[in-house]
Amino acid sequence: MIIDSLENAERYISIHPLFEEAFKYIKTLDLKNTEIGKTDLSDGLKIIVAEKVGMKQEESVAKFECHNQNIDIQLCISGKEQMGWKSRQSCSSPKGEYNTEKDVLFYNDAPDMFFELTDNQFAIFFPEDVHAPMIGDEVIKKLIVKVKI
Repeated sequence: MIIDSLENAERYISIHPLFEEAFKYIKTLDLKNTEIGKTDLSDGLKIIVAEKVGMKQEESVAKFECHNQNIDIQLCISGKEQMGWKSRQSCSSPKGEYNTEKDVLFYNDAPDMFFELTDNQFAIFFPEDVHAPMIGDEVIKKLIVKVKI
């Protein structure tokens, strides 16, 4: 997992061939006025912009998730978003089977830590990062980039 602010995004473009395109695209946006919805940016890059009231911690942890086929770049546009995290290799209690179509596997485990993102801060979750996003008491606007591995 990586946590940083958008101003430092260039540091991470060498991690994956599609990161440069993803971060360049994000920097072209007027984030505060970006419309809610989903966009296929290119082959291997999907953009999701969401805005809603955050969940209670228990509600988000009930959907403690990770992905096999995608890396998530989750950028907080506005609000305060708390997220839970735990290493996948430390998780021992899967909740059901891996869903190939949705690229998601849920766990019953609890996060080892929580952290908070605010305006223009992002987290990058790799397949080994189990995460519980969208925890908060206020409206959170965020942009998620699904980067195909």
